[in-house]
Amino acid sequence: MAQTHNPPSSSDVCAPDSAAPVRGGFTSTRFVLVEPSHPGNVGAAARALKTMGFSRLVLVAPRVPHVQSDPEAVAMASGADDVLAGAHVVPTLADALNGVQWSVALTARLREYGPPQLVPRAAAGQAREHAVHGDIALVFGNERTGLSNEDVERCSALAHIPANPAYSSLNLAQAVQVLAYELRTAYLGAAGSGTGGAGAGGPGASLDSLASSDDIEGMYAHLENALIALEFLDPENPKKLMSRLRRLFARSGLEREEVNIVRGIAKHILLKTGPQGDDTR
Repeated sequence: MAQTHNPPSSSDVCAPDSAAPVRGGFTSTRFVLVEPSHPGNVGAAARALKTMGFSRLVLVAPRVPHVQSDPEAVAMASGADDVLAGAHVVPTLADALNGVQWSVALTARLREYGPPQLVPRAAAGQAREHAVHGDIALVFGNERTGLSNEDVERCSALAHIPANPAYSSLNLAQAVQVLAYELRTAYLGAAGSGTGGAGAGGPGASLDSLASSDDIEGMYAHLENALIALEFLDPENPKKLMSRLRRLFARSGLEREEVNIVRGIAKHILLKTGPQGDDTR
């Protein structure tokens, strides 16, 4: 007997609400590689993403031009050619984080300054909460030098893979695989339970009201100008003041309205301390 194929019903087209974290997570998560030097690692990272259901790969100033078509990268992608070919290349980390609501920097060493540090599973849990409200990013450094302190301070959180302290060296693609697995587990777990975890933006914070990465960077630039105008910050001898302020604000999970308040304060400081033209936005 010939089989008939009925058109999909609305229930077939529209996934249940509990699947929203899956759709949001897998489609709104960026994996950012900062200045990767080895084409094979880029290809292997693309493979790691595809095995876990992700596809958004961003490359910041890769050392090898047109690395997406490099034979070594294509070979190591091993079937994830679509993820590799679709990688977005940008000149700076700021460009890679444009429009991102929340980001986590992966680092092999502790930092004196920077955002709160998490283990991968905790980072994935926070990522799940943010991913349904906007884009998030996982940021990985160069194979030899890792991420600079400036790169780390640009992110919302810091993650460290607790490897064997006697031999903690992880290949870049291996680190990507670990985090992609934890994210997949978190996203699928959220879909299965139909529930979200505790808010990751601080007590009472609404995740869809959190400020984006570029909004927060604009706030820091505005605040720094105001502190210089007040002569509270000496640009010749800053004493890590802005790094300390970044760490303080990173713990709070800034909302857009809070960013606007800080920028309003900075604006009026600049208006009181100099010509109106000194108000930098």
